[in-house]
Amino acid sequence: MIISKYNIRYIRLQEEDIELVRKWRNHPSITKYMVYREEITPEMQKKWFASINNNENLYFIIEYKGKKIGLINGKDINWEEKSMETGIFIWNKHYRQTHIPTLCTLIFAELGVLVWDLKPRATILKSNERALKYNKMLGFKIIENDPDKEYVKLEMNKSSSGFIAKKLKAALNLLAGNEPIKIVFEKEDIDSGLLDIILSGLDHSLIKKHEKGDDTETYYF
Repeated sequence: MIISKYNIRYIRLQEEDIELVRKWRNHPSITKYMVYREEITPEMQKKWFASINNNENLYFIIEYKGKKIGLINGKDINWEEKSMETGIFIWNKHYRQTHIPTLCTLIFAELGVLVWDLKPRATILKSNERALKYNKMLGFKIIENDPDKEYVKLEMNKSSSGFIAKKLKAALNLLAGNEPIKIVFEKEDIDSGLLDIILSGLDHSLIKKHEKGDDTETYYF
């Protein structure tokens, strides 16, 4: 699966890129914001990839202007209950303090909330005040705050998710213009049943255009 909007592409994580992800996931500039901060070995990374390479976990390499700059994901997706846990990290230091991480988050939120109708959750370190403030701005509420744990769990309020989604789309339009999200479902996505799962729970009025190739199907939202 390849998702694109503006100059940003999300390319579904393949085994060939897991070592790149491991390298940056272990980097001190990334690890300090993670709940799990132990060193990840190549063997651990392969085992992890095998466990998430399915229809309930969608991990994407973030590509901006042809450069791989980070990772974004929706994991533990329950397509029936319409929920998922989200996460992102940008390893390219040149983009961390720019509008690009915000744009990446907003695009993914627009897709997950407005198109797929999923209610996102997030787990964030209590010490990561910037991320907490940002997620609350997007409409997340703290649902679990154990004083014995160093992190909190947040969830987007179901009653406000539609309103938040419209705000996200408006923010995207202001930042980069009104361009549809393009999703290319590749043969692996079609054969695994992922395309059918997504289409079965989709408001088809949101589809602006559909193209069918020999081994792909492309949708614009």
